[in-house]
Amino acid sequence: MSRWGFARTLPVRTGHGSSSSSERTGQESPQSAGPNLKEWLREQFCDHPLEHCEDTRLHDAAYVGDLQTLRSLLQEESYRSRINEKSVWCCGWLPCTPLRIAATAGHGNCVDFLIRKGAEVDLVDVKGQTALYVAVVNGHLESAQILLEAGADPNGSRHHRSTPVYHASRVGRADILKALIRYGADVDVNHHLTPDIRPPFSRRLTSLVVCPLYISAAYHNLQCFKLLLQAGANPDFNCNGPVNTQGFYRGSPGCVMDAVLRHGCEAAFVSLLVEFGANLNLVKWESLGPESRGRRKVDPEALQVFKEARSVPRTLLSLCRVAVRRALGKYRLHLIPSLPLPDPIKKFLIYE
Repeated sequence: MSRWGFARTLPVRTGHGSSSSSERTGQESPQSAGPNLKEWLREQFCDHPLEHCEDTRLHDAAYVGDLQTLRSLLQEESYRSRINEKSVWCCGWLPCTPLRIAATAGHGNCVDFLIRKGAEVDLVDVKGQTALYVAVVNGHLESAQILLEAGADPNGSRHHRSTPVYHASRVGRADILKALIRYGADVDVNHHLTPDIRPPFSRRLTSLVVCPLYISAAYHNLQCFKLLLQAGANPDFNCNGPVNTQGFYRGSPGCVMDAVLRHGCEAAFVSLLVEFGANLNLVKWESLGPESRGRRKVDPEALQVFKEARSVPRTLLSLCRVAVRRALGKYRLHLIPSLPLPDPIKKFLIYE
């Protein structure tokens, strides 16, 4: 089993004129599998010998949400030992565990039962997706909450490019985003830029496109945008490590405020960034003509709010709030309601 969660690696060509592993072993390649592709996938990625993977009743029951069948099957030791087995089931192509299948379909009762019977919550499929990630992608709040309560990593897997927070921000599922934040999800992209196998901040941010703040602004999801900022997202780059702005694509936004203006977001987005302490000097004036360089015009009201905020000093009250929140750090912001402070001050600090 590789660190990517694959049972076996795909056969690939090793160079010009060399044969693939499938040619050397006499196995079919995915290109030649044709109508037998499902069998080929089972052969390549299933966790057990083929004769043990033919019985997919456990996986099929998870797919249709048949809790009674799951209960009956898992009374037998032979099925309990297969609870974390990746297999190609009746209606699927990717080898998955029963938990991953149930989470995809949103069968919360089955998700809960499988976890209680020993299913591992953070196993990845062949695409690097966790059960939590697919639950979020398919909009299943109940299943996501059950997985989070069971200890699932709210950041998903580093083996997959996207994260639960990113997807919820993109589609505007503020309810799911709240749950992820409540269970400690990182609202910046640091966890994807600093793999455990490398020194801290060894990978630098070179594009805002990977950032939850950016994508929530691009899709005009104001509620998600505010939730991310309230949870401590960096208002400039959505990242607390080194940022290589020289590596950004030419003509792309240079910071979150720049992105908000270029995407034609309403004035409320600009006001939020100002309130949360964004560095307004990062936006270049030459990029703010009557039309943005992007596909949409800059919102005139939003541009006016930006120019006014840039032309006058920020109030001491606003600067103090930003300073206190930064001193606390994003992972302690949730403790503000428990501080021995008057309620109006606590509400002020959490922007309520």
